[in-house]
Amino acid sequence: MDQNQLQRLVEDISIKYFNQTFEHTATFNSRLKTTGGRYHLRSHNLDFNPKVFQQLGIDGLVGVIKHELCHYHLHLSGKGYRHRDPEFKQLLTSVGGLRYVPKLETTSYRWVYSCSDCGSEFKRIRKMDVKKYVCGRCRGKLHVSEILN
Repeated sequence: MDQNQLQRLVEDISIKYFNQTFEHTATFNSRLKTTGGRYHLRSHNLDFNPKVFQQLGIDGLVGVIKHELCHYHLHLSGKGYRHRDPEFKQLLTSVGGLRYVPKLETTSYRWVYSCSDCGSEFKRIRKMDVKKYVCGRCRGKLHVSEILN
């Protein structure tokens, strides 16, 4: 899914579930790590984590879009748009949006090392010198068992 498809999807969901138009921009933001989306109070734009679509599919993304549109429409109408406000909670349950995003897999390990003596596995993001380091459990030799993408 690209930016234009995301924009059209947000506009369609806004009209279908909120009976109001979405007049601002919706974009994917790969810098978002722990959250599914973000509503900007000043510009009224929406950012979405692309990992939500990759890991949870279209249903997860639609749930996050509904959540952020609740912030958007409530803020523009002058009502309580924060998570703790009763208007937000009521609107979110009425449109069927996600209250919390399921845990996303944030860290992608690239290197998997294993001990030749005890068989322990160690996942690392960065490459390490196996001649310089030993197993932390039994002090055995380490070797690269997998290289993940």
